[in-house]
Amino acid sequence: MPVRWDLAAATGARLVPPGPAVSAAAAAAEVARLADGARVGEGHVRELTGLGVGLPIPEAAVVDRPGWIASATEGIAELTSEVRLPTVRTGPPSMVARAATEVTSTVAAAQMGGLLSFLSTKVLGQYDPFAGPEHAGRLLLVAPNIMAAHEALDVDADDFALWVCVHEATHRLQFTAVPWLRDHFRDEVTTFASGMESGVTAALERLPDIARALRSRTGASGATGNRADVSLLELLQGPEQSAILDRLLALTTLLEGHAEHVMDEVGPAVVPSVEVIRRRFTERRRGGGPVDRLLRVLLGVQAKIQQYEQGRVFVDDVVGKVGMAGFNAVWTSPDTLPRRAEITDPAAWVKRVHG
Repeated sequence: MPVRWDLAAATGARLVPPGPAVSAAAAAAEVARLADGARVGEGHVRELTGLGVGLPIPEAAVVDRPGWIASATEGIAELTSEVRLPTVRTGPPSMVARAATEVTSTVAAAQMGGLLSFLSTKVLGQYDPFAGPEHAGRLLLVAPNIMAAHEALDVDADDFALWVCVHEATHRLQFTAVPWLRDHFRDEVTTFASGMESGVTAALERLPDIARALRSRTGASGATGNRADVSLLELLQGPEQSAILDRLLALTTLLEGHAEHVMDEVGPAVVPSVEVIRRRFTERRRGGGPVDRLLRVLLGVQAKIQQYEQGRVFVDDVVGKVGMAGFNAVWTSPDTLPRRAEITDPAAWVKRVHG
């Protein structure tokens, strides 16, 4: 289904609420703080991880909420540009068919704009390897959200800015220091998305089985705490799609957990109030009113929070067993990435990769 990404960006920009009201001087100070934090933060990340030695450190883009929406739509459009959904045609497209496609594309753009509008109030920063000049990727820092967060948490502005920058600089380094990662990620997304339509169509034929599986897994997770992150998206997939989804979930969990680990390891040496920031930020991440929590679940934000926690535990455990150099074997090739089952069993990854 084509999406009018220009319309999605325009819709999101119209719907997004303004950030906190600040003076021009305060805004300029925040921009300078974040730009400097991105440079300094990546230096600390390189020192800890050993990744990216000798590579240049690009400037970060400090943006507002509409700026993040514009970049996000550019990145999603590029990431999904090679997705090909199966279609059935019995002849040349009619005027009615073309009109229906246009309407569908417009509705999809409006929905995507609304989604991006909501997310643009939550995102502090993001490294998007598919956005930016010639799709080289760029690190974005969303100034109004970072300002709102440190005010809500009542923490030191300089410390919080550097703490956030360390996290996002880690993501940038993952893609710039691991040359195969960008194309691997894109290929997995393309293959998965290209098969979604046929997978969902096939799933409709086995809805009773899916309903029983969902009840069973929900009950099991309530009793044991295992697989509490099961989603309808997963249950709708056939075996081939499920395998790809497992690899994507394992990869994104690794990337988030690695950034969380680096934040906490770098923090004590360069961010004096890191313990207070981590404690208050974690409480805020899990908080929110009932409507906000519902939206988080529906939009997958809650699953993202689980990824942070599961991934950090994986990286902490592996680094504790084999050190950072041993952990860095994860970046050797797609074959050394953790499998989904290994995310909650780090010893299995260590045994498979290190023997």
